[in-house]
Amino acid sequence: MEMLKDDFEFDVTYGPFELNPDMPKTGANQRDYLTKKFGSAARYDQITRHVASIAREEGLHFDFDKQHVAPNTRLAHRLLLLAKQSGQQLALKEGLMKAYFTDGIDLSKPEELKAICARAGLAPEKIDAVLESNWGETEVVLAEQMQQQRGITGVPFYIINNKYGVSGAQPADTLRQIFQEITVDANAAAACETDKKNC
Repeated sequence: MEMLKDDFEFDVTYGPFELNPDMPKTGANQRDYLTKKFGSAARYDQITRHVASIAREEGLHFDFDKQHVAPNTRLAHRLLLLAKQSGQQLALKEGLMKAYFTDGIDLSKPEELKAICARAGLAPEKIDAVLESNWGETEVVLAEQMQQQRGITGVPFYIINNKYGVSGAQPADTLRQIFQEITVDANAAAACETDKKNC
């Protein structure tokens, strides 16, 4: 986005996607859960070292040693939906990612989520209203079902202009090239609409 700020206007929205929607409400032991998912302790160590290394290249600090709980993220997604309404979704998303990947905070705990939301600027009474109800539950479930119908099976997954899909954590230069290719395609389509001869 920084590379292309002179060429594009970006409106970023984070949609819900739970990698494990059946995760217990209080989460699970992080290492045990991921070791089982990846097939072995050696594979867990290899993948987490690789992910931390890639993160460092982007100026991010991932500390898997601090992550003791693989959380159930349904409540976090509901709070992100709330934050979207007040234009604070990006601040909350950044806060959640830092809390989990850098600080090892247990995102299954409502009191931790409440503190992260407050730091992102959400109104305390609105946070409490979500925590004390099922607000946003249906919307999150329906949005996740729609993503599954689109064939999305993992994150990150980028949907651009509600038309193009890009899967996986791509380098910034790759994403820049994708946006430029999309622009070429869009310009060609616009020309086609006005001049049928060139279609």
